[in-house]
Amino acid sequence: MAESMQGLHRSHRCTEVNNSLVGQTVTVMGWVAKSRNKGGIIFVDLRDRSGILQVIFEDSKCGTECFEKAAKLRSEFVVAIEGTVNKREGAVNENLATGDIEIVASSLRILSEAETPPFPIEENSKTKEELRLKYRYLDLRRPDLQRNLIMKSKVATLARQFMAKEGFLEIETPMLTKSTPEGARDYLVPSRIHPGTFYALPQSPQLFKQLLMCSGYDRYFQIARCFRDEDLRADRQPEFTQMDMELSFVDVEDVIDVNERLLAKLFKDILNIEITLPIKRMTWIEAMNRFGSDKPDLRFGMELKDISELVKECGFGVFTGALTNGGSVRGINAKGQGAMPRKKIDALVEFAKTYGAKGLAYIAINEDGTYKSSFAKFMTEDEMKSICEALDGQAGDLLLFAADKNKVVWDTLGALRCHLAEMMDIIDKDVFEFVWITEFPLLEWSEEQGRYTAMHHPFTMPMEEDLAFIDTDPGKVRAKAYDIVLNGNEIGGGSVRIHQNDIQEKMFECLGFTKEQAYERFGFLLEAFKYGVPPHAGLAYGLDRLVMIMAKQESIRDVIAFPKVKDASCLMTNAPDVVDDAQLVELGIRITETEEI
Repeated sequence: MAESMQGLHRSHRCTEVNNSLVGQTVTVMGWVAKSRNKGGIIFVDLRDRSGILQVIFEDSKCGTECFEKAAKLRSEFVVAIEGTVNKREGAVNENLATGDIEIVASSLRILSEAETPPFPIEENSKTKEELRLKYRYLDLRRPDLQRNLIMKSKVATLARQFMAKEGFLEIETPMLTKSTPEGARDYLVPSRIHPGTFYALPQSPQLFKQLLMCSGYDRYFQIARCFRDEDLRADRQPEFTQMDMELSFVDVEDVIDVNERLLAKLFKDILNIEITLPIKRMTWIEAMNRFGSDKPDLRFGMELKDISELVKECGFGVFTGALTNGGSVRGINAKGQGAMPRKKIDALVEFAKTYGAKGLAYIAINEDGTYKSSFAKFMTEDEMKSICEALDGQAGDLLLFAADKNKVVWDTLGALRCHLAEMMDIIDKDVFEFVWITEFPLLEWSEEQGRYTAMHHPFTMPMEEDLAFIDTDPGKVRAKAYDIVLNGNEIGGGSVRIHQNDIQEKMFECLGFTKEQAYERFGFLLEAFKYGVPPHAGLAYGLDRLVMIMAKQESIRDVIAFPKVKDASCLMTNAPDVVDDAQLVELGIRITETEEI
């Protein structure tokens, strides 16, 4: 039966009890992690968010009633314990912060009993994620998850402190906004008061933070909740947290400077890791040509090599056909993988096809310098030798090639190099490699929509020296945009914003918007620009993703208290769910059933 804690006050969390308190009486409270009855003595591992503390109950020291109560303790009972701090008489547990001390209990109150949990509450749980997410409130008791969320809290606190010192004001922006469908899908919220109309949950605070610059607040910062109705991956969620900022009267260098110093502080104060400043930079085109990705993982090599010039007149139609169609032929060298079985090479081919490639060509160099190849019969001996030299092919290496349009080749080999690096176990998981990616294309052509779309968003400033191409060759225009990449993950991105009306109108024109359409979607921002707008720029971090990498986790779900699964549902609350018909009627909404095709 549960007891009251009336008259008791917790004096310390578990790991706050240390050697300086030996001989003193303390009161601790938490959950029973383990209980071991050795006859005349009962050992209890008490757990709270700080860690584990060993408590011992002896009949002669705590009394028969207390000892008998302790004998009933089971996993996840919530207890309050008074006792004296002692040095451990037995072996020291070096895996615990409190491993050389223990509490000799004098009293025990059982504040809450617990049923047997559906899975063990333990670090690095092997329990299926679906079951753990159904009982997430239990899963969150695991020490490893608690460490992740504590780290996330520290990141937010330190960021707020740093930004305040840098002159940023923390200002909240609305959660119920206007839908501006130029990006991911919006989550819509029906309005009861205005039937037939909808709010949108914000994909980011972008428009409002630009308005704050128009309003003269100079430097804005916010840890903002954002929503995107998109397909999920390990590092994405339908609702997520941005660490968002905007600055007035600045250019690219100013934004990069403040963010490099912010990152250096976070990594030093939380992980005790020194980030060398300035962080290296790489243009978008260099990143794509060398790594096949605008978020390159620099912890290993295996860079792409362009062999288009070497094979432009060869006899292999796959290569020459790609070049005739304006594409390229590129390859990577998987060092030491020349003896890879054909079955595994075939699996790599299938992997490549998921990125749009029609296949992969390969050369496996034997230890004696001869080779096996999927296309050697179409090539001369000199051509094969030149290709191997271009990729620094040595005995025992496996060379892999893609030939297609540049985007397909980049996507395929960019993903393949990361896949191979994992297979080959050549990534140092203890290294943090940062890089700024700059000079992105302003626009990208959408085959689906038959028009240019903004690579970042419609308010990104073109590089001044490229403005001359905006009418004649829009795809050639570079943006004053920048992403900060860490270990192959984009952790933040931003840009200098357009603040001149003529350039903004030209941008909308390139995107296929009429002036009327632009005002229909973004009128409130464009109106504000008529009344004096300062040059401004900003950046936003994916806070969850940043913490995921800092905590060395594989999934973003492990740094979010109550995450969704891949179909954007919550296994714990069963959201989304149906609602009462009366609610739908009040909102003027009717559900139409459709037959599945």
